Amino acid sequence: MAGNRRADRRGGGDAAPLRLIAIAVILIGLVLVSLRLLPGSPFESEAAAKWGDSDAASRSTGAATGRSARQPASPSPSPSPSLEPLPFAAKDLNLDIEGWYSWSVLDRRTGKIIGSKNMDETSTTASMIKSWIVADYLRRTAEDGDSPSDAKLDDATKIIRDSDNTRAEQFYNSVGRDASIRRLISMCKLTDSSVAPDKGWSRTALSPRDTARLGNCIATGTAAGPKWTKWLLNEMKLVRGAGDFGIRKAFPAAEQKQIAIKNGWIDRTQEQEMHINCLAIGDTWTMGVMVKYPIDRGYDYGMKNCEKITEALLRPAT
Repeated sequence: MAGNRRADRRGGGDAAPLRLIAIAVILIGLVLVSLRLLPGSPFESEAAAKWGDSDAASRSTGAATGRSARQPASPSPSPSPSLEPLPFAAKDLNLDIEGWYSWSVLDRRTGKIIGSKNMDETSTTASMIKSWIVADYLRRTAEDGDSPSDAKLDDATKIIRDSDNTRAEQFYNSVGRDASIRRLISMCKLTDSSVAPDKGWSRTALSPRDTARLGNCIATGTAAGPKWTKWLLNEMKLVRGAGDFGIRKAFPAAEQKQIAIKNGWIDRTQEQEMHINCLAIGDTWTMGVMVKYPIDRGYDYGMKNCEKITEALLRPAT
């Protein structure tokens, strides 16, 4: 009996290690299965194929490409819509015009400037500079916290619409004379123009390129300030009488009413020249045209040539 009990214990001792081995094998198998199903496991794609886990397969593919396959690729940026062309075409003009002439156009949307090869050459502005003098007065008055009286606004209207010289001189004195022109050059970022020291507003030297910049300076509100820009542009649209000539006359009648202008015209006896200048402001552009020619040709010759130059640059109507 004792011998049998020893035999039984010996037999039980042999079975215990086998059970431990079996348990260990089962545990290892479970760990391997878990690893094959665990997202991010190196065995994941194989597990997905075995278990039909399409999401796991997609994640594996996404990992290989550096992004999730569920996340759509970033759309390509849409191209910026192209701007409508300006009504003017850049071209070299060869017109039958006596004397000197020059022109420039500024695209208000981009700041790009086109013009004749001599668009940086200057001429005396005559009354064209009154647009700045009035703008400078209005802006400085607002900056001082004041408003022009009705009488002063009436004076400003006469300076712009009718080119009144006496009132322009009064305004010029009130804004510091030459100091006002220096502000013009600085604030409007002019590059070609200059003050005529102690010679008055009429002798200010501007180029067609800087004339276009002056127009943009008015249109953006820099010149007259936010309070008075709309008022000034409206007055410039209402220019009448002798000063209503040049650039806008080249446009259809319906469009002319929406173009702000300020022109200058003077006979320079010292130089024996006529100086005729045209400034215009459209919705998307500003333009400067200047002509100089022998004094005996009279005013009308230059006024018509401002229009003629503009007509030559306009794109055909579509």
